[in-house]
Amino acid sequence: MTTTAIQQFDLLIEGKVSSALGGKYFDCVNPSNGEVFARVSDADTIDVQMAVSAARLGFDHGRWPQMSVAERGVFLLKIAALIRENAKELADLECASTGKTIKHTTFIDVPSAAETFEHFAHLSGNLINETIRSSAPVRSMIHREPVGVVVTIIPWNYPLIMTAWKLAPALLAGNCVVLKPSPVACASVMLLAKLAAQIGLPKGVLNIIASSRAQAGQELVASPEVDMVSFSGSSKTGEAVMALASKGTKKLVLELGGKSPNIVFADCDMEAALGGSLSAIFMNQGQMCTAGSRLLVEDKIYKEFVDKLVARAKNLKIGPAENFETEFGPLVSVEHRNTVLKFIEKGKQEGARLACGGGIPGREQSPCEGGNSPLPLKGAYLEPTIFANVRNTMSIAQEEIFGPVLCVIPFTSAEEAVHIANDTKYGLAAMIWSKDLEKANKVAGRLRCGTVWINTYGAFLNEVPFGGYKQSGFGRELGLTGFWEYTQIKHIATDQTPGGKSLVTSWF
Repeated sequence: MTTTAIQQFDLLIEGKVSSALGGKYFDCVNPSNGEVFARVSDADTIDVQMAVSAARLGFDHGRWPQMSVAERGVFLLKIAALIRENAKELADLECASTGKTIKHTTFIDVPSAAETFEHFAHLSGNLINETIRSSAPVRSMIHREPVGVVVTIIPWNYPLIMTAWKLAPALLAGNCVVLKPSPVACASVMLLAKLAAQIGLPKGVLNIIASSRAQAGQELVASPEVDMVSFSGSSKTGEAVMALASKGTKKLVLELGGKSPNIVFADCDMEAALGGSLSAIFMNQGQMCTAGSRLLVEDKIYKEFVDKLVARAKNLKIGPAENFETEFGPLVSVEHRNTVLKFIEKGKQEGARLACGGGIPGREQSPCEGGNSPLPLKGAYLEPTIFANVRNTMSIAQEEIFGPVLCVIPFTSAEEAVHIANDTKYGLAAMIWSKDLEKANKVAGRLRCGTVWINTYGAFLNEVPFGGYKQSGFGRELGLTGFWEYTQIKHIATDQTPGGKSLVTSWF
């Protein structure tokens, strides 16, 4: 991908694409080369208020909440079609924003986002109303209604996919939404905002704003006009969101951090476990909440497995994210790389053995792995890093590094593996590799996390709910459960006896 001109993106408020009232823009930097490739309109307090008020007006007085699920689904299909029609530009922007490889954005991010909108658009069955049978002569109707004005705040590691995960069910349920992406990586989302303005949504239904100000998120969450907040990000920020949302007793869905255990038993399929473990920590340069960053390997195969994994990690093709040959691109920013490097130094100090990586690859005289050109010096590159002989009490095994740093821990029994896996404040996901499916399922049942993958990694399905335990958050994305998160339940009871006195006798 070559960027010939700096693109400019504006806000979507009340169905119109326009710049922030203050006229300010912030830069989007490509982590592959350190160059500015886009500028995004920078929302100030007044723009935040306008977006929320537009959503409030659209919900309270617009026709969107009164439309049927099927009618709202038509608009989701229109968004999906626009994503597919503009797939290349969206993939290029996602690549330039995040540093994830162009193969990843082309074949995973963009089609997955479209598929999520399509999945929710095609939901059928009795999603809204349900009749409950009871012993009393009363007709009880359970009615699911939209919550109201929903604020969705997404992180920088999967902008398009997270946008789809939140917007599709929230809109389908009849809510009016204000979405704020991370300023670190938001160009693809702001292009989607521009595209969404073309589909004829009623005013105020969808508002997408970006801001370089940390206060923007706080203003959205604290607004008395907001009924619900759906947030994905770090556990620390999630706690702050909870505190702000508590003042208005807002409904919350939080998908937060993780330190996911990847359990490899001696009876595993070695090739499958090696490939899956490599993907679980080095896909998207380890910048995933579900990254299998704690690799638990049974002692019988510990040395063999680590040696083979290290060899594969060293052979990953590092390079600019826009090259289709690249297997491992830069981190999202130089600032984030510096944070990860501090964790690596801490791991050394704590006594873990650095098996590979740990440094910054590429200099003017050093061509990137598998390529013919040097890595740009201004890029945010970091070597794939593996620590061996890690104790689960070490900070590198307990804290979410959110980078390509793997901590390998030996275990001797299934009982010990379960203990180590659960010995964390997080509970988002886990992986198990074993040919003994009965054993694997027993272990899965004892793990305190929201998703367990057996002999695979990263199977995110639109039909299946995803979310965490403990400090990994609460509530669910995707599936019918994820759709229902954006609804509230009303019980309508109709007495069917003459005079209407079957349950309560008049006191007067």
